[in-house]
Amino acid sequence: MNLPCLDLLLTQLQHPPVRDLAWALLSQPLLSDAPAPQRHPLTASRWASNPDELADWLRLLDIKPAVLDTWLEQRSNRRLGLYYERLWQFALSQAPDIDLLKANLPIRQDGQTLGELDLIFRDAAGVHHLELAVKFYLGLEHGDRSRHDHWLGPGGHDRLDIKLQRTCGHQLQLSSSPFARSILSELTSAEIYSAFWLGGYLFQPWRDGGASPAGANPKHLRGHWLRRQDWSAYNSQPSPNHAPARWQPLARSAWLAPARLPTAAVWQISDFDNWVGSAPARPQPWLLVRLEPDAEGYWSERERVFLVPDEWPAATD
Repeated sequence: MNLPCLDLLLTQLQHPPVRDLAWALLSQPLLSDAPAPQRHPLTASRWASNPDELADWLRLLDIKPAVLDTWLEQRSNRRLGLYYERLWQFALSQAPDIDLLKANLPIRQDGQTLGELDLIFRDAAGVHHLELAVKFYLGLEHGDRSRHDHWLGPGGHDRLDIKLQRTCGHQLQLSSSPFARSILSELTSAEIYSAFWLGGYLFQPWRDGGASPAGANPKHLRGHWLRRQDWSAYNSQPSPNHAPARWQPLARSAWLAPARLPTAAVWQISDFDNWVGSAPARPQPWLLVRLEPDAEGYWSERERVFLVPDEWPAATD
């Protein structure tokens, strides 16, 4: 599939939701070998075969983002996963040759909800049921990090193996259940093909990085994680190219596309030092980014790191 270069586009896009949209559409999946079919939602679209058209659409949307902002405001997106789904729903509703039949379709039996189908859409290759997810997993320091159960969410509750089992063993099977078939028959009489798409980042332990989970995409997005007690040692390392750099935490809602901030929004070094100094009162993990000035006068993300409690993963948020 031929898609625009994400890194190049992100230097041109400024509106944060548009940057997140571009990231959702163009970033690499976490896995290249999975226990169930993976399918990029735009695989059979004209945008995939003509990437310049997709890039032009994103640039135009960046100039006039009101339609995307209005779409996002129609539903609460306080959870990052829901925000990611809404971005994809918008893209498929706008794609020139994709018919979004239904999103977030609940499947019920005797008043009990069995699950929800994220996307049902039609393209040139047929009708598809697609499950979406965006995840941030940290690899454990000890043991075999090729195992999926050695990759945890920053809160310590979520695990890659549990997510794959839930997605592949339950959600993808749901569309073929008798209860789902009855509902789906009202949308289409065509055969429905089920697949999933898993985006996100993988974070290696700072002092012992390198091993990835089985089936990981070699081009997956990545970072490091470290405990708060190790921050001083980590931060004392010289920055690559000795470029001026600033660190600051990112709100969860800004975890998708790499940060790109105007100078006025960038923390002073003293602000960050004071924030880190209060870290013992902050029990939850924090996603930090290292920012450097770019040629356009913005500060762009060059590195991201999860700073976790010293007791992680025993300490959870």
